[in-house]
Amino acid sequence: MNRWTDGQREAPEPLEGPVMGTVLVGTGVWFVAFLAQLPFYGWYEDHGHTWFIWTCAAGAGLGLLGVWYVRARERAMRREGRDSS
Repeated sequence: MNRWTDGQREAPEPLEGPVMGTVLVGTGVWFVAFLAQLPFYGWYEDHGHTWFIWTCAAGAGLGLLGVWYVRARERAMRREGRDSS
């Protein structure tokens, strides 16, 4: 591990891509998975697997938090870009 953290290597530039689209698609997938499992709640409860459903709900909720974060980040990046010119 030392060869990666010895300070002699420069960190690569961060990858930029369609961040908002990625977060929205991921959030949507979690939400759809949550909705798809709701009709089977009784089966999940009988077999002790209700955490499957609540994991999907948590993923969708955290995705909404991610949407808020990405929007705030993009606003800050635009604001910083204007201030520096």
